[in-house]
Amino acid sequence: MTKVYVMESCPDCTDVKQLYRNNPEYELIDIGQQARSLKEFIALRDSHPAFTKVRERGNIGIPCFVKEDGSVFISLKYYDESMAAVTTQEYTAGSACNLDGTGC
Repeated sequence: MTKVYVMESCPDCTDVKQLYRNNPEYELIDIGQQARSLKEFIALRDSHPAFTKVRERGNIGIPCFVKEDGSVFISLKYYDESMAAVTTQEYTAGSACNLDGTGC
């Protein structure tokens, strides 16, 4: 099962939540609902190399997809074979909320 880190107040997460809400292949984890989920996400964000550019830009890095094999994708263009979407691991500026309050 793929974990999907989202947050209710994140506009970039809205489409992702709608796409995967009823799909048993995905576990939606709202990091704003429980401290445990937030801590889990922060530990991932602070240690995984996929977040290097996210951290450099002062962004949060959600929505974030973590596959069972540990690969991390930070993009609305996450690859899902059943939806035939485009794969990208590269973070695109403006596609995630900023810590400095300049965007979401």
